[in-house]
Amino acid sequence: MGGSTQARYLVTGGAGFIGSYLVNALLDRGDAVVALDNLTTGRLTNLDEAGRSPDFRFVHGSVLDELMVDELVHQCDVVVHMAAAVGVRLVMEQPLKSLTTNIRGSQVVIDAAHRYRRKILMTSTSEIYGKNSLGPLHETADQILGSPTIVRWAYSTAKAVDEILANCFHRERGLPTIVVRLFNTVGARQSPAYGMVIPRLVQQALRDEPLTVFGDGRQSRCFAHVLDVVDALLRLLDEDAAIGQTFNVGSSEETSIRTLAEMVIACTESKSRIQLVPYDEAYGPGFEDMQRRVPETTKLRELTGWAPKYSLADILTDAIAEARLEEKPHPDLVSP
Repeated sequence: MGGSTQARYLVTGGAGFIGSYLVNALLDRGDAVVALDNLTTGRLTNLDEAGRSPDFRFVHGSVLDELMVDELVHQCDVVVHMAAAVGVRLVMEQPLKSLTTNIRGSQVVIDAAHRYRRKILMTSTSEIYGKNSLGPLHETADQILGSPTIVRWAYSTAKAVDEILANCFHRERGLPTIVVRLFNTVGARQSPAYGMVIPRLVQQALRDEPLTVFGDGRQSRCFAHVLDVVDALLRLLDEDAAIGQTFNVGSSEETSIRTLAEMVIACTESKSRIQLVPYDEAYGPGFEDMQRRVPETTKLRELTGWAPKYSLADILTDAIAEARLEEKPHPDLVSP
């Protein structure tokens, strides 16, 4: 949808970490964008660059507001639904609010997209696989969940409901939908406040505080640069063959969390040490984690030609550079 014909996109959660990068990328290629965000976890400062474009509009509101969502979807050509509860810590601390936002919010947005026959890309999560630690995980891999009394798996179930809604609307009502499962996206603007591991470790290292690693630190993850993720989203939005399908988006560069902490200490030349924290102490009794989470992205690569450009070393370089700027005291606050 790029090129000479300008399309108008609605991006829910557009002031969020990933959403704001997508907003900028759409504007850069000549599209018009409306960003809807309730600013619970998103920040207006993330949209400073977008705000300078005449093709951008910000709307402060919630995806739970049916009338507002209806009006905005009607005004746009394509919907990218990114508004959601984010981060393990937020989901654990506010499970009811998280479930309501994720399930009811998605239903409101999908209903409006169906009403006006708008293509919709929905961002889901690697949490969809639950405790499945096999890998790399293909899009058809099993969802392995623990008890529904465990909040983390309730969140995974909620995201599964979102995906089922999108798929049913596509199959039964012809709604053009694309589902994207994001694996550990990282980059500048990502807050450490909601349990995001790299921003938190970097912040601790720069302050020479202990780097808190949960569990035994042997659990492994793959971290994708936000610019690579946005590149994948744009390619899928522009690919008609993506409609009705689900895609993993993430890096295949796997590292343990303990090794990640060691890399952060080395890159920041910090005096910090690594402190192992039991899961029960970090998140409360009964918390469960998966040992490994690696995406299989062959489907995305074969359809769009996408490949990540940034390594974990690049990601840490960016995260540390941004954190150093934020750690510097403001000139107006420094005593003469």
